[in-house]
Amino acid sequence: MTNMLFREDAYMRDAIADVVEHTAEGGIVLDSSIFYPTGGGQPGDSGVIAWAGSEMTIATTLKGEGDQIVLVPAEPSNLPPVGTTVDTSLDWDRRFGHMRMHSALHLLSVVMPYGVTGGSIGAGRGRLDFDMEDAPTEGDMIEEALNALVSADMRISESWITDAELAATPSLVKTLSVQPPRGQDRIRLVRIGEGDATIDLQPCGGTHVARTGEIGALKLGKIEKKGRKNRRVYLHFDI
Repeated sequence: MTNMLFREDAYMRDAIADVVEHTAEGGIVLDSSIFYPTGGGQPGDSGVIAWAGSEMTIATTLKGEGDQIVLVPAEPSNLPPVGTTVDTSLDWDRRFGHMRMHSALHLLSVVMPYGVTGGSIGAGRGRLDFDMEDAPTEGDMIEEALNALVSADMRISESWITDAELAATPSLVKTLSVQPPRGQDRIRLVRIGEGDATIDLQPCGGTHVARTGEIGALKLGKIEKKGRKNRRVYLHFDI
């Protein structure tokens, strides 16, 4: 099992860890990881690990067997031996872009309250696919509403519920094609807002900013038809 440091503190940029295994494909498993693995539409983290005068660029991060997290080197190279202590550092600008966009897409699901059939997160652009027949015509109003939620600087926090609690509250799940993983009786919820002022609460395993104000100004992008009842809506940072 890899200790998921990104779950404890999404803002942790550097950490020390020990190599516990190499995969058959040439990946590296550490005992703890600040690197988020690909999942939920969010790309795996990239960065650098260093040890004993050597350095290796990590291209991406994947989920391994069980609760293992696997770092994937950018190119074939001599791996740090099992038992080696390594310094790990994120490509922070890329990760922070993912955090901002992931939180922004949660806001988009609030402003456009339709079932979500898919999504993708980038460091500067993201998208959600919605179960809707007709493309929205009020693009300016959607963009204005999104930026109002950003400006409100609401807190983004997490909590945990059991499988049974989620089964008793199916409305928490906005995604139609992908269901939250069950079986460990521990499901993470991401909340935007607090108390009666909560605007969004849904299962999510990704990394997020601490407040909506950190997202920055947003720009609604193109809207594509991807099926009879599927509209793809793009979102960009307005920079």
